[in-house]
Amino acid sequence: MKNYGLIGRTLKHSFSKDFFTEKFIKENTEAEYHNFEISDIKDVKEILKRGDLHGLNVTIPYKEAILPFLDEVSEEAKQIGAVNAIAFQNGKTIGHNTDAYGFARSIKPFLKNTHHRALILGTGGASKAVAHVLENIGLDVLFVSRDPKNEEHFSYSAINSFMVQACGLIVNTTPVGMYPNVDEMPDFPVEYLTPDHLVVDLIYNPEKTKFLEEAEKNGAEILNGLSMLKEQALKAYELWNNN
Repeated sequence: MKNYGLIGRTLKHSFSKDFFTEKFIKENTEAEYHNFEISDIKDVKEILKRGDLHGLNVTIPYKEAILPFLDEVSEEAKQIGAVNAIAFQNGKTIGHNTDAYGFARSIKPFLKNTHHRALILGTGGASKAVAHVLENIGLDVLFVSRDPKNEEHFSYSAINSFMVQACGLIVNTTPVGMYPNVDEMPDFPVEYLTPDHLVVDLIYNPEKTKFLEEAEKNGAEILNGLSMLKEQALKAYELWNNN
């Protein structure tokens, strides 16, 4: 019996446990997937030294904070500065980032040659993976944060019609609007969106967030985070069993 799991703070409505449990049943694989809810990143030490785990996912808010607790980190995860998958190999914990792979796979069919610049809402671990992908494609990236810490980050109040017009791709990487807070949305001026915009929300529950609903009303093309989540999960499983 192989054991896998997810590390996060609030996992009651997480995607991973149901996804992998269904996968194991369908493929007749002797494995179990567990949720590990921790209120402090220091508690991860006990999980990592259990000895019966074959792979872990990492979610909000620990994708960046997990790095110092790992034996090794892949080159791409180092570049991104965030880990969302941990493999156990030869007695070592190795951090990877499959969010970047998942996002790249999910957004590829939707990108157009008119998407030269992206506006990313949020500055956490997921935003770093998104930025990594978009910058490698050749897009300019701007960040929006509730608490701008440097001159490269804008506050939500700084978003104006010129900025939205200049950024054909808008990506929400924050949890604002996630179930059960489905009536919430980022403080974004959706009235400036047009049919030339692609708006992506990494949230998958609900399937269409209020942010995506409002973007669609203004003619924008929309995409949620479900396809990204499935792609990153399958890539993580591949890494866990690649030894």
